[in-house]
Amino acid sequence: MMEADFVIVGSGSAGSAMAARLSEDGKHSVLVLEFGGSDAGPFIQMPGALSYPMNMPIYDWGFQSEPEPHLGNRRLATPRGKVLGGSSSINGMVYVRGHARDYDHWAESGATGWSYADVLPYFKRMEHWHDSGHGGDPDWRGKGGPLHVTRGKRDNPLFHAFVEAGKQAGFEPTADYNGEKQEGFGPMEQTVWKGRRWSAANAYLKPALKRQNLDLVRCMAQRVIIEDGRATGVEIVRGGKTEVVKARREVILAASSINTPKLLMLSGIGPATELREHGIEVVADRPGVGKNLQDHLEVYIQQASIKPITLYKYWNLFGKAYVGAQWLFTKTGVGASNQFESAAFLRSAPGVDYPDIQYHFLPIAVRYDGKAAAEGHGFQAHVGPMRSPSRGEVTLRSADPNEAPKIVFNYMSHEKDWADFRHCVRLTREIFSQKAFDPYRGKEIQPGDDVQSDAAIDDFIREHAESAYHPCGTAKMGRASDPMAVVDPECRVIGVGGLRVADSSIFPRITNGNLNGPSILVGEKASDHILGRQPLAPENAEPWINPRWETSDR
Repeated sequence: MMEADFVIVGSGSAGSAMAARLSEDGKHSVLVLEFGGSDAGPFIQMPGALSYPMNMPIYDWGFQSEPEPHLGNRRLATPRGKVLGGSSSINGMVYVRGHARDYDHWAESGATGWSYADVLPYFKRMEHWHDSGHGGDPDWRGKGGPLHVTRGKRDNPLFHAFVEAGKQAGFEPTADYNGEKQEGFGPMEQTVWKGRRWSAANAYLKPALKRQNLDLVRCMAQRVIIEDGRATGVEIVRGGKTEVVKARREVILAASSINTPKLLMLSGIGPATELREHGIEVVADRPGVGKNLQDHLEVYIQQASIKPITLYKYWNLFGKAYVGAQWLFTKTGVGASNQFESAAFLRSAPGVDYPDIQYHFLPIAVRYDGKAAAEGHGFQAHVGPMRSPSRGEVTLRSADPNEAPKIVFNYMSHEKDWADFRHCVRLTREIFSQKAFDPYRGKEIQPGDDVQSDAAIDDFIREHAESAYHPCGTAKMGRASDPMAVVDPECRVIGVGGLRVADSSIFPRITNGNLNGPSILVGEKASDHILGRQPLAPENAEPWINPRWETSDR
C-alpha cells in the first residue's frame, strides 16, 4: 500500500505549490495524485498557442454547464486542466493578484487571517517579478519566488493606443495593477518566462519532484476514506485496479472548484439530502459544498483595423508555421507571449470604491476557442463585470466517480448583471472612439453599429457572452459557525479531521481578475497552516483608492 504523510489530490495551481512547500524541508513525505498526463509539447509550452490546450480532450476535463436559462439555454464550456499543472497549464497565463479590498472582504466575511495585509507577504514569497523598465511598484512585488512574472514587449502600437484612449476618456493610468494601484489602464502581466508558459508545474512541481520525499502518482481519485470522523487516505483507480493511498497526517484536496466539491460529496461530505438521494452515506452534513459557484463572464467587443498591423497577418497556414518555428528554435516572437499585453481595471459608477470591470486587450479579432477566424485585420477588448451577484452550484449526477458533475452557473440571473454588462459594452465603445484609435479604427465588427438599444445589447449578451473560465467558491472558507462554510480559515474541512481543501473552491467571493495567482496564493498560505507554522508577518501597505470614487467613475 502506498502511503505518505501528506496526500494531495491534484497537481494544479495550488496543488503544485503545496507539493513543493510541504516537501521543502525534507521532513515529510508527500504524494501528489494526478489523473492528467504530461504537459510536454508546444501546444502547452508555447504561450501564443493558448487557444489550443483548453480545447483538447487530452488536456481538458471537457466539462460543460447545464443549459443556462438566462443565456438562451446555451451550454457554456467549462475547461479545467487534466494535465500536469492543472489549469495553470491550459490557461491564458494572465497574472492578476486581485484587489486588496477583495481579501479584506474575505476576512470580513469570516476568513480571518486572509486580509490583504495577511496575503501580501505570500504574494511576494511566490513571485519572481521581472522589472521591465516600464515602471511598477518594486516594494509591493516579490523577487525570489518560483513563479516568474513578466510583461509582454508591447511592440504593437495598438497596445499603446488602448492605454492612451483610456487616458483620453478621463481614466487613470497605472504602471502596475498588481502593485499599489490596480485601477486604470496599463501593461498586463503574464506567467511566461524565457518565452515559455510558466505554469505551476514548471515553477513548483517539477523542481520539487527531484526530491526523495515527493512522488507523483497517475491515477483517478474516487473518494476520501474517512474512518471515525477522520480522513485516513484516498481511494484511487490505477491501471484498472482500485487501491488505497494512505495519508499518515492529512489528505488535501486541490482538484479544482469543479472536482473538489465532487470528491467531497462522493466522500459523504456535503448537503445531506442530496447525498442521500444518491445513496451516499453522510459523514458530515455541510450544505455549502458545491454551492456559492461564481465565475466571470465577458463579451468581446471587436473593431476592424484599417492598418494591416494586427496578428491577423499570421492567421494562415504559412503565418502559423512561421510563428511556431520561430518559437521552437528561439523561444521568441509572437509565440513567446499570450498577446494579452495591455489591460484595464475600472469602476462602473460613482460610489463604487474599487474596480469592478476588467479589460483584456488583444491586437486581433478572434474567438477564444480560435474558431471564428477574424474577417480581416481587427482588435478586440474582452470586458466584463468582476462582482456579479449571481451564484450557481456544482452537484452530483450520481454516485459514480466517473460521471461528470452537474454544473449550473446561473449566469445573468440578476437585473444588476444586465445593467452592468450594458455599461461595459457602451464604455468600450467610448474608449474605442477616442482619438488614440483614429489611425486604426475601421467599422465595428461586434456587436455592430445597429446594436444600440438596451434590448439589442441584451440580445447580443445573451448570444455572445462567454465564460472567462474563472470558476470558484464551491467550498467556501469562513467561520466554523457559518452553516454555508466548508473550510475554516486554516483550510480544514469543518466537521472532519485530517482533511483540508486548498484551491479556488475556498474563495468566499471571486477576486478581481484572473484566478491563477490567487489559487497559487492559497497553496502557499495553506502550506504554512498544514505544517503548523506561524504565518508570515502581515504587511500594512495601503492600496490606492481613487480620491474621486464617491463622485466619479474615473
